[in-house]
Amino acid sequence: MSSSLLPIREVAAKLGIPEDLLESHGQYSAKVRLELLDQLPDRNGRLILVTAITPTAHGEGKTVVSIGLAQALERLGHRTAVTLREPSLGPVFGMKGGATGGGRSQVQPSAKIDLHFHGDFHAVSSAHNLLAAIIDSHLFHGNELRLDVDSIFWPRTMDMNDRSLRQIIVGLGGKLNGVPRESGFVITAASEVMAILALATSRDDLRRRLNDIVIGYNLDGQPVRAGELKATGAMMVLLHDAILPNFVQTTEGTPAFVHAGPFANIAHGTSSVLAQKMALRTADYVVNETGFAADLGAEKYFDLVMPATGLRPSVAVLIASVRAVADQGTANLARHIENLRKFHVRVVVAINRFAGEQDADFAAIRHICEEMGADYAVCDVFERGGEGGLELAAKVAAAADEPGLATPLYGDELPLIAKVERIAHEIYGASSVYFEAKARRKLERFTTQGFGGLPVCMAKTQSSLTDDPARKGAPTDWRLTATDAFLSAGAGFVVVVAGHMLLMPGLGKSPQAMRLDVNDAGAITGL
Repeated sequence: MSSSLLPIREVAAKLGIPEDLLESHGQYSAKVRLELLDQLPDRNGRLILVTAITPTAHGEGKTVVSIGLAQALERLGHRTAVTLREPSLGPVFGMKGGATGGGRSQVQPSAKIDLHFHGDFHAVSSAHNLLAAIIDSHLFHGNELRLDVDSIFWPRTMDMNDRSLRQIIVGLGGKLNGVPRESGFVITAASEVMAILALATSRDDLRRRLNDIVIGYNLDGQPVRAGELKATGAMMVLLHDAILPNFVQTTEGTPAFVHAGPFANIAHGTSSVLAQKMALRTADYVVNETGFAADLGAEKYFDLVMPATGLRPSVAVLIASVRAVADQGTANLARHIENLRKFHVRVVVAINRFAGEQDADFAAIRHICEEMGADYAVCDVFERGGEGGLELAAKVAAAADEPGLATPLYGDELPLIAKVERIAHEIYGASSVYFEAKARRKLERFTTQGFGGLPVCMAKTQSSLTDDPARKGAPTDWRLTATDAFLSAGAGFVVVVAGHMLLMPGLGKSPQAMRLDVNDAGAITGL
């Protein structure tokens, strides 16, 4: 693909980004300096949110459609950018493989983006693990802050699927090796530092959020923050370059910001706020992908990201495919359309055509859209690139240009337990919520300590609207079970676990890693 790529400065020129605001990483990618937000006038771009119905295990093409839609908008003569998350090595070497799109709708250079992209994930992992090391060093050197060893909940992290590290004991081997205690690992995409990087609006905001990380409690039961451990400055150093949004291009040379990578089933699941703000300042239309289905990525965008940052989508694009509807049923599509409208946002359904599918195959999807009065368009951006998304782009642009005001599902004043119940009832379709003792006790403690006004980030399976991954469709008359809760004070939300979610995935019997290699010519194969 490199022979057809534009020099990154030419891509930046499409958005009016001056060369002196680019920090090049080779010929085809760069980081963008934060001064752009002060130096360039605001174009007041329209934000287009891309989400999907409940996916199959292979995904329904959100990244492909996001890229193809951006390319189509540019073909229509609009100044356009797409904003995407950075891929995690966990899925790259696990089941899903790379996350840069496919066919004629990819971000490039794809291998570089999929692997160690500009070192951002390494920086997040290092900052997170530095804080963990400082905690254990503090315990070893006398524990001046009187940390309760049994109440420290800051884990370690790595960007790889490794189930054996979910629960560990650190400090074994005698006094010289520290204080023995239980701990564990989460995947980097689930790290609070990753969420903080994605939500920060400036370096000052990044510092404030890192300061506010609660790592555990002292012997008096009071929260202990990273700032008290004097860890913030060093974490800022490690994140010094990672905070700069990455700038690349699509297969058709459309500008693309690819930055930060929080998962949507266990975090808030969207690209960085800084990347989106830069794109909105320089483009007329910004296509922003959210993670997994609308009950996860989209809900969290409206209820977490939007109130915290002021970013407000003008329209939501809901992706549906024949295979997902066959797996989940048309009721699932109808529920997602209904749910998105609860945020007072216009909805356009993108019917993502897969190879071999004919127009007749889309009849059931069309019927639901027409029955519910939702606009729709078939797109074929994998095979045809931007040309295959022109009808969708025209409808999305028209919807985005209409006046509207997206609103969250709940306000800060609602108690934490009531926030969980509202999401469960309104978005998942649950008739009730059962809080296991541990979850209820933690939520009550967070409220007592002054965190009750934070929004809730649900950690839930992406394979179902319910907390049971095997349950298909749009079930009613069922009970959601909240099993645990975690405080992410720096990120600015409370994570509530529904069912049996894992913050550290494991590799399957035959992971993608077994099919990856480098050939004699130095080209990566199997990615």
